[in-house]
Amino acid sequence: MTAMRSVRQIMFGLAIGMGGIAAAAAQGAIDNSAIGQPGFREHKATYGLVYRLPPDVTQVLDAKINGPLKDHLVRLGLLDEARTSNIPHVTVVHIHSADPTTPARMLKALPKVPPVIELTLKGFYTTEAAKDAGHPWWLDLGIVKSGAGFQGMMSYNTVATAALTPLRDGPLPRCTGPVYARMGDAAKELVQTVGVSGVNVMKDGKETASHNPHNTLVYSMTKFDPPVQAAMKEVAEQFNAVLPDGIATRFKDVSIVEIGFSGNVLREFYRISLEDGAAVDVATGKVVATIAK
Repeated sequence: MTAMRSVRQIMFGLAIGMGGIAAAAAQGAIDNSAIGQPGFREHKATYGLVYRLPPDVTQVLDAKINGPLKDHLVRLGLLDEARTSNIPHVTVVHIHSADPTTPARMLKALPKVPPVIELTLKGFYTTEAAKDAGHPWWLDLGIVKSGAGFQGMMSYNTVATAALTPLRDGPLPRCTGPVYARMGDAAKELVQTVGVSGVNVMKDGKETASHNPHNTLVYSMTKFDPPVQAAMKEVAEQFNAVLPDGIATRFKDVSIVEIGFSGNVLREFYRISLEDGAAVDVATGKVVATIAK
């Protein structure tokens, strides 16, 4: 019953999130013309809503995974991947917009936040933006897909997608060009309607389940050819043997951030507590808003 109440509380925020759509529409037109182009849309600026990984997770990854991972990447000649900077996180939703005021607009449009999320990160695997698109691809650490925490993440993705994707100026660049051409119909529809695939929306009165929350450790634009696939599969299997039970943790906040082309977090603007809804400007440390609980 507690789990169901949590999910219902989050879904109640859909009405708040939908309120941001009308305001976003007034900001300017959304240009989808890049979707059908043969190459990726030019990347200007991507912003996102993410859960930063807490210290109890990053300490385990630093101690057991990150060092060997970097060694593997260097050995494989994946030097750009080894050097890519990132703030460890689990994504809620990403949008693309050249408007530098977008983070502040996102904060204003943000729907009510979920309760503190309890979950387990478990299972390393590789994934492509679209099968056989060539790139980008990632090495991810998954999340156990059960329990109130997971259901809360899925429901919050639905309301956050409704509230924030209207602020985009067009599709996410990595969802265009060769990736879009190889997407399935459902993913293409998401790119057309909300600018990004892999998110939950309400369709025919039901919540879809496209979102796959995870933590990404490697971001790559190297061609994902069979030798690279085989090598990274071995890396994932090795790490699964190192952390067979995963890492149990709690997410206590969610952040509005800037993101690179492939999805790596570059900097943080606002951090919002899931305990009391206080939104802190990371640059000043001051509370600038309170998001409804």
